Amino acid sequence: MQKIKVTIWNEFRHEKNDLPVKAIYPAGMHRAIADGIAAEDLEIRLASLDEPEQGLPDALLASTDVLFWWGHRFHAEVADALVEKIQRRVLGGMGLVALHSSHMSKIFRALMGTSCTLICRVAGERERLWTVDPSHPIAAGIGRCIELEREEMYGERFDIPDDGHLIFNSWFEGGEVFRSGVAFQRGLGRIFYFAPGHEEYPTYFHADILRVLGNAARWAAPVLPPQELRCEKVPPREQLGRAR
Repeated sequence: MQKIKVTIWNEFRHEKNDLPVKAIYPAGMHRAIADGIAAEDLEIRLASLDEPEQGLPDALLASTDVLFWWGHRFHAEVADALVEKIQRRVLGGMGLVALHSSHMSKIFRALMGTSCTLICRVAGERERLWTVDPSHPIAAGIGRCIELEREEMYGERFDIPDDGHLIFNSWFEGGEVFRSGVAFQRGLGRIFYFAPGHEEYPTYFHADILRVLGNAARWAAPVLPPQELRCEKVPPREQLGRAR
């Protein structure tokens, strides 16, 4: 069995510098996700912002089938050159799973081509993620909704492109709604944005959230060998009808 190579990238600073967050995720949110989705068909590697080459040296990125990305406060520190490399890999077939505040990451905004802005509020309110498309592979094994006791509110309008496929739609205790699980295609790469995952709450220990993320890793895996998309001059397949 050929394993799907998953790299989970995380800023990994909240967990080191914020004691309440460290108490929930002492080894980092990326480790909690890795442990929660671990399976025979996934080969999982971890990466973080403060590692050499910001955690993604060329060899690791080139061998990644699906890249998970958790970012929040330090989007600006991610090197533009790295963002360009990731974008090329996604267009060539690598999958991307953008988590929580990664809606404002350089890579997600570059691939969406929009501001990706929204409204938000941290008030520890109940969230229900309603399964809009239960037939989608990412929703496999998920019931009518996922209920989280506490999460950060993200609300509309969410400025993302209209070509996204809606899988989950959230309702929050304060009354707002939000497109919280949306799938996209860019080039040959599949992208899934999934909103839950504020660092102050134990969201990445919730069984259904982890099931969604495991499903996303498998759905986003490349279906073709990696390619460099470029314009090509090609000869005609049929004989042209007149002299040139």
